[in-house]
Amino acid sequence: MEQIGHWINGKHVAGTSGRTADVWNPATGEVQAQVALASKAELDAAVADAAKAQPAWAATNPQRRARVMMKFVSLLQRDMDKLAEALSREHGKTIPDAKGDVQRGLEVVEFCIGAPHMLKGEFTDSAGPGIDMYSLRQPIGVAAGITPFNFPAMIPMWKMAPALVCGNAFILKPSERDPSVPLMLAELMQEAGLPDGLLQVVNGDKESVDAILDNETISGIGFVGSTPIAAYIYERGCANGKRVQCFGGAKNHMIIMPDADMDQAADALVGAGYGAAGERCMAISVAVPVGDETADRLIEKLVPKIEALKVGPYTSGDDVDYGPVVTPMAKENIQRLVQSGVDAGAELVVDGRNFNLQGYEDGFFVGPHLFDRVTPDMEIYQKEIFGPVLSTVRAGSYEEALKLAMDHEYGNGTAIFTRDGDAARDFANRVNVGMVGINVPIPVPLAYHTFGGWKKSVFGDLNQHGPDAFRFYTRTKTVTSRWPSGIKEGGEFTIPVME
Repeated sequence: MEQIGHWINGKHVAGTSGRTADVWNPATGEVQAQVALASKAELDAAVADAAKAQPAWAATNPQRRARVMMKFVSLLQRDMDKLAEALSREHGKTIPDAKGDVQRGLEVVEFCIGAPHMLKGEFTDSAGPGIDMYSLRQPIGVAAGITPFNFPAMIPMWKMAPALVCGNAFILKPSERDPSVPLMLAELMQEAGLPDGLLQVVNGDKESVDAILDNETISGIGFVGSTPIAAYIYERGCANGKRVQCFGGAKNHMIIMPDADMDQAADALVGAGYGAAGERCMAISVAVPVGDETADRLIEKLVPKIEALKVGPYTSGDDVDYGPVVTPMAKENIQRLVQSGVDAGAELVVDGRNFNLQGYEDGFFVGPHLFDRVTPDMEIYQKEIFGPVLSTVRAGSYEEALKLAMDHEYGNGTAIFTRDGDAARDFANRVNVGMVGINVPIPVPLAYHTFGGWKKSVFGDLNQHGPDAFRFYTRTKTVTSRWPSGIKEGGEFTIPVME
């Protein structure tokens, strides 16, 4: 059985706590490895070593730090296939989806190469008589990231790349469900030239998380995961005087107007609702057609597309649409929520409950489900299912559809499909959701914009990546400077000559 440890001070080390967690192969249902779960003492020691390494890195000029990121990008491209295979083996994603996971992280690293520009301060000449004022952006010291299972490459890179390029040390606590890729990223970062001790990968569970929250040296924490845990980390971290940004759950609505291209809308819903088995915080999980005629046309288009989805392990080739969910517990929770929808009276138009993949009966595969006539009082509407389940809520009007998205407690992403520019513009301006797509089903911003939701999808006032990342991982220092004016007494301003 493979034993997975930690990455401390530039090398792999075994855990010493004596506690481990199983790492599954989601396609076969077998335990393929055990990952060490760090104790508080192990976490604190990693932080102490990071704090020793950080001052010299902060004193390294931003251009040299950016060159490490430049080399890291080339290494990611070199090892793309290797990273994708490891990611798929532990998470269950298809290879193309796993490569997308790596690529969207890589793009944030590319943005971080611009650190010399992003870290420039401001200057005011002659703010007063002989007085100049200028600002500096300086690292916060030691930062930490607590990242989820569903994007084991992308989100660690969203956190660690901007933190490191700003001159900080970084403690990464990835998900214990798929820990191999974060450790591989650490290896590549070292190969790219990052000094030892600046990136510590500490695998663990709640004990490690609490140790991060309570460690006095750690100044900032970034988290992505469920809303209850996001709220817990935000409250405890802030209470301990840390800068904290937490991104939680989602229930993303896609409004389909009567004038929408129905083929385009149906294709978008299938990809956004069932890709990665629905294990995405930006997945579309609620379709909101406006009017019964629109709903009937949409369902008619969706059913054959959903029934034709190919579900299987990543080893079956690139034409697999999605793979298994990550653990047996995740599968059980999805099945429970589907049954709750049936019990509540929703119409299960595509029933994936009896899905069984020959040869992989013990894997964590979940067939695709499509509900129609879901109402806001149902549990399947209120909760994030995080599985291949699409709910259709019929709206009688545009205003009713808009209200559904606005009244839900989550506000991560949303989309509208329409040919009407006025409706699209109104929707984008009024909806209280952080990321909006217009004829785009998954409106994840590119690396040079920021990523973040509203309402109970986010805790904190700064988003991920883009300019906000440089704001989060630095502190602003403002200097007021005054120098005596005039020529120094006794100054010589002629060329000296031999007397």
